[in-house]
Amino acid sequence: MRQYLDALKNIMENGVDREGRNGPTRALFGMQMRYDMADGFPAVTTKKLFFDTMKAELLCFLSGSSDVKDFQRLGCHIWDANADADYWKPKARFDGDLGRIYGVQWRSWQTPGRETIDQLAEVIAGIQKNPYSRRLVVTAWNPGELDQMALEPCHIFFQFFVANGELSVQMYQRSCDMFLGVPFNIASYALLLRMIAQVTGLKPGEFIHTLGDAHIYHVHFDAVKKQLQREPLKLPSLSLNPDIKSIDDFKMSDIKLRNYKHHGVIKAPMVV
Repeated sequence: MRQYLDALKNIMENGVDREGRNGPTRALFGMQMRYDMADGFPAVTTKKLFFDTMKAELLCFLSGSSDVKDFQRLGCHIWDANADADYWKPKARFDGDLGRIYGVQWRSWQTPGRETIDQLAEVIAGIQKNPYSRRLVVTAWNPGELDQMALEPCHIFFQFFVANGELSVQMYQRSCDMFLGVPFNIASYALLLRMIAQVTGLKPGEFIHTLGDAHIYHVHFDAVKKQLQREPLKLPSLSLNPDIKSIDDFKMSDIKLRNYKHHGVIKAPMVV
């Protein structure tokens, strides 16, 4: 995870200070990081990654849920503030509704004719039937439904690539909270890659993370400086239940992080 620390350092030293929607940030525009799954699972080690929270969120996305209670049931509370936000609450169709967020777009994209498209299922089928297609894309950025989401998507689309029996994925993230959010996003897409590689019978290749507005909130500066003083540790490994053959069948107990050694927690406020 040295490249992640290098990105933090680059932003701190060369970024531009700007006033954003939710506070001042220091940012660079247009960065890329690559993680080879053969090197280990890319869980940040210079602070603790809350892996169970991350996998709970991903499983809820994969289920297509928009109900914050489903997230909470699996132990994920990072959407609680968005569900309760004043700007969103009056629009909610039911208590705890998050609207047409990531998983809804992935699994139930709505056409103008009110039909739905399961983008993820179609892409998995495409990987199996036509692995060299350049259309293996899933998008969460739906301009016609942005006002129906508790939070507009930050990681907005991802594309798969198959070569030499390996499956890779590239994700574009328009808004990148480098201290709190990005380590979570890295682990989430690395896990998604591993899961889809398993159900399609391919080896996991690379997760390529393309970042648009890569920023550090000013309120996170002290936390970032503390993290940059720490040396990365050896990456852990990921274990998936080998009996799972469908993306819809994974449960929390089927996904385990092994030999995860890390430095201590660094607390910082979540900016909503």
